[in-house]
Amino acid sequence: MKTSDFYYDLPQELIAQTPLERRDASRLLCLDRETGAREHRYFTDLPEYLHPGDTLVVNNSRVLPARLLGERPTGGAVEVLLLRDRGEGVWECLTRPGRKTRPGQELIFGGGELTATVAAALDDGNKLVQFHYDGIFLEVLERLGKMPLPPYIREELGDQERYQTVYSKIVGSAAAPTAGLHFTNELLEQIRAIGVDIVEITLHVGLGTFRPVKAEEITEHHMHAELCMIDASAARRLNETRARGGRIICVGTTSCRTLESLVQPDGSFCESSAWTDIFIYPGYQFRAMDALITNFHLPESTLVMLVSAFAGREKVLDAYRDAIEKRYRFFSFGDAMFIY
Repeated sequence: MKTSDFYYDLPQELIAQTPLERRDASRLLCLDRETGAREHRYFTDLPEYLHPGDTLVVNNSRVLPARLLGERPTGGAVEVLLLRDRGEGVWECLTRPGRKTRPGQELIFGGGELTATVAAALDDGNKLVQFHYDGIFLEVLERLGKMPLPPYIREELGDQERYQTVYSKIVGSAAAPTAGLHFTNELLEQIRAIGVDIVEITLHVGLGTFRPVKAEEITEHHMHAELCMIDASAARRLNETRARGGRIICVGTTSCRTLESLVQPDGSFCESSAWTDIFIYPGYQFRAMDALITNFHLPESTLVMLVSAFAGREKVLDAYRDAIEKRYRFFSFGDAMFIY
């Protein structure tokens, strides 16, 4: 199967640049993956599609304000994007301009509140950067860092919390699990009130999420690794959902990838964690997920391949064409789908 099989033509004006005033005011395209039938609703209508005994699985990872804008001692501007904590104040980073941030280069942020030294260059072009600061690094980042918005979003984000889910807790993502951005606390309470459990898992989203598939054959693409976790409470409640015949509904591809990575051979769950590089594309047999809430994804991306594996490539691309015709908003701050 070729990467080009997952292409669709998207007008640029349908790429949402800012979030809606209300999180749950987005539109919701509901797709029956067996029949291909579609309904056009709003996200506030989601409870109508849920049943008592179902379980929603949400990713509670919180986005790190990982984009730092600073300067070199000579005054030249520099941008550093934190990718992975290597410990002892050392981070794997993407730096710009790359040729100006060679090993040994000193960097200054926030007028000197945070400084850094480029320690080494890695084979993939990323850098190891040693940071120097007083106090707690995450608190320094909260003051100086910006949200690492995807490259297709060109407008500055006024309220940084709008790139966090309302249930975000565990800091570690370089990008938001965007399907969860549609939920409000009020909607979550409404969902609980009809007898639906809400289980939290964790997958720290890496920037590889936005890495394009360059291989012509999709099987030649290698996924980036991301850390995912299921705690004992989540595992127990997922097993109880299976025992009572309820559906496991993943909020976002990150929740899906976590469950499909950590599910046991017999279909059960236990407390576990792993670095996952699972690549889900058509032909994959799902063992953990029964339904999916997701946004509209980039053409030829691994995410549209995952959705196609779940609902069928033609049904998904037909639904996307329908959404384009009806002027849905696409990508991170865009509208949503419920696939069941």
